[in-house]
Amino acid sequence: MPEIRLQRLRPDHAPALLAFERENRAFFAASVPDRGDDYFTHFAARHTALLAEQETGACHFHVLVTEETGEILGRFNLVDVADGAADLGFRLAEKATGRGLASESVRQILKACERTYGVTTLRAAATLTNTASRTVLTCMGFVPTGEEVALSGKRGLRYVREVATGAPPSA
Repeated sequence: MPEIRLQRLRPDHAPALLAFERENRAFFAASVPDRGDDYFTHFAARHTALLAEQETGACHFHVLVTEETGEILGRFNLVDVADGAADLGFRLAEKATGRGLASESVRQILKACERTYGVTTLRAAATLTNTASRTVLTCMGFVPTGEEVALSGKRGLRYVREVATGAPPSA
């Protein structure tokens, strides 16, 4: 079985990341907001902008990469990092689902939050139709806040998790 590793986003990931997004666009659109045609048209500039934003510490972008081929199987991103909190977002290639890769990647993100990024509280959101992501979040200790959110017009739920303890934040 090929080795699969979570890596911090780098400039050389761009071609594989674009291929990942194109190959899985229809799959993703069934449960998460579609990125739109503009995303693909201006991908190179967007990738450069994301890397610049990552350098500021406001975001931390990660890709799940097959070591042997460089193929990207997933994205795991921390955005809006401020005051010890961040929003987690992730997507996994259709062919990589059902293997525990999302859960293991989120576990690694949690460790990076605690050890490297100084993030103590993570927030996430998932559409009601995205059962897989909601299951990953719940299994990784995220709890629903009760707040409903709209994700590109789709109904969703917000989740939260304390990083060090795995417990929901105290009110």
